[in-house]
Amino acid sequence: MGLNIIVVGAGLAGLTAAISLRQAGHNVRIFEKSKFAAEVGAALGLTPNGAQVLKPLGFSFERARARSIRIWDITDGVTLTVLNSMDLTESAKKFGLETFAVHRVDMHNELLRLALEPEGDLKPVELKLSSKVVDGSAAEGWIQLEDGSKHFADLIVGADGIHSVIKPMVIGRDQVKPKSTGLSAFRFLVPTERLKNNPEFEALMKWKTPGASTLADPKDPCPERHMMWYECQDGHVQNFVGVHPSREIPVAEDGTQDFKAAMLEDFSAYHLDIKKVISIADNVSCWPLNIHDPLKTWVNGKMVLIGDAAHPMLPFGGQGANQAIEDAGALGYLLTGITSTDDLPSRLSAFEKVRIKRASLIQTLSKVRVGKEKEIEDEVKAFAEPEQKVPSSFAERTAHAFGHNVLKESGRVLQGMA
Repeated sequence: MGLNIIVVGAGLAGLTAAISLRQAGHNVRIFEKSKFAAEVGAALGLTPNGAQVLKPLGFSFERARARSIRIWDITDGVTLTVLNSMDLTESAKKFGLETFAVHRVDMHNELLRLALEPEGDLKPVELKLSSKVVDGSAAEGWIQLEDGSKHFADLIVGADGIHSVIKPMVIGRDQVKPKSTGLSAFRFLVPTERLKNNPEFEALMKWKTPGASTLADPKDPCPERHMMWYECQDGHVQNFVGVHPSREIPVAEDGTQDFKAAMLEDFSAYHLDIKKVISIADNVSCWPLNIHDPLKTWVNGKMVLIGDAAHPMLPFGGQGANQAIEDAGALGYLLTGITSTDDLPSRLSAFEKVRIKRASLIQTLSKVRVGKEKEIEDEVKAFAEPEQKVPSSFAERTAHAFGHNVLKESGRVLQGMA
């Protein structure tokens, strides 16, 4: 008989953890504050280190309409000149699996299927919606909902994001608060057919390589400002993200915030074809980018943090979701076969050993866009293992992130405990 585990949050981190812990033999309940467990937003990069965790969980890349990314270009956004390029066609050979782009909604739906469908003798994950957690105890292992009800568990997993309710119970009520980076991200999607069937975009679509493009203005006094562009949903949708200094958003005639106008202003120096794409977008949104310093611990008593609750990241490098997936996979692996809470402290300590330095290093790297790794090399070194060379270039950063197999590392650490 496995442990009784509560996961707080039904996002990508929470669902992946629930599936991993369920397959490890435990009874899992998810408490989600919203009325409907659904992801919003745009696409994300699913890199080999994340895909390595999802594959043995039964995740179907076909169902999730994942799109293989064959190349990653660093491009001058003004002239569309390719400045640097990473060939990812050998990704599977080098890192074990391909690199994919997947829409958050498609990925979330596939994770929901895995969590809620029966599988052999495994009990489906129990999903409780409209269940906002307001309090809890790491020492006693309980959470309290907004309706006053208390729910006990052998382990409580905080997967409830950067504004986590569980985090203060793990690290102290006032120790870490998210802080603004002064940056925000515009996001929008465009159906591929709208670009392919429009003569105005014929040259641009011929220019675009079948992969990811980072577009930046080399003369921009704000080096963080850049755009990411890649396709998702089997190539039927083009995904765009534009990182920029946070700013006042103009108001449209209907009284709503005009994010499109703001994005066109922010990226006014960019190539005309890129600005034309922005101008036809129907759904430009804007999200503030917040972060906090790496935590010294993710564990307290019967509580553990994962994902953005433990290590919120900026989108530079595309590792936020992948590091959350690594957390989930490691947690399930390290708790496999446990039937007594007596083993929990040592296994949670092993979890931190596997995860906290790696995630903190990548979290620190996430503060700069690809190609700017040298700028924070000394800061990154604080989280490197002895004699480990820290990533100081685009290629090294990619290899460091993509080439790690967290399940193998978990097995190595577990074997050392025997």
